[in-house]
Amino acid sequence: MSELITDKMIEDELMPYAGPIFSNQRFLSQKQYIQHGTFSVYSHELHVAHFAIKIDRVLRLHCDRKALIRGALLHDYFLYDWHVGGKGDIHPKLHGFYHPGIALSNADRDFALNDREKDAIRKHMWPLTVIPPSCREAWAVTIADKWATVWEKTVASQNATHSEKSI
Repeated sequence: MSELITDKMIEDELMPYAGPIFSNQRFLSQKQYIQHGTFSVYSHELHVAHFAIKIDRVLRLHCDRKALIRGALLHDYFLYDWHVGGKGDIHPKLHGFYHPGIALSNADRDFALNDREKDAIRKHMWPLTVIPPSCREAWAVTIADKWATVWEKTVASQNATHSEKSI
C-alpha cells in the first residue's frame, strides 16, 4: 500500500457520490488543519472514506454507497485546528466528545444530508458519543475512522512514502 489514496481512486470511487463536497471551499480548507501526525483533516477524511469502502466490501454490508462516502468525508467537518480549539469546542482535550456535533452542524449547513449520513457524522466517535451508530453506514465509518487513525499514527508516520504529497 505505497499510496493509500490516488487521484484515480478519488475520481473512480468518490467523485460520483461526492463531487459537490470536493468543490466546496470550506471542505477544501481542511487541508490546512493537521489531524494526526503530518496528515491533514482533509487527507484523514479521504482515508476514512477509503477504509469505509473496504469494510463495506469485505464484510458485505451492502451500504448505501453515497451515504457511506459522504458520511466518511464529512465526519470530521469541524473546520478548525482542534489542537488549539475552535468555535463550539470547549477545550482541546474534550474535542473527541464535542466535534461530532460541530461537524454535523457544519455539514448540515453546507450540504443536504440524509439520515444515514447524519448518523455516521454524529456517532463516529462511539463509544465517546455514548449512543452507538444505528445504521450500517455509520458503523462502517466508525470502524474506518479508528482504522485510519491507527494507520496514520503508526504505519504511515513511519513510512516516508506516505505523505501529504501523495494525497
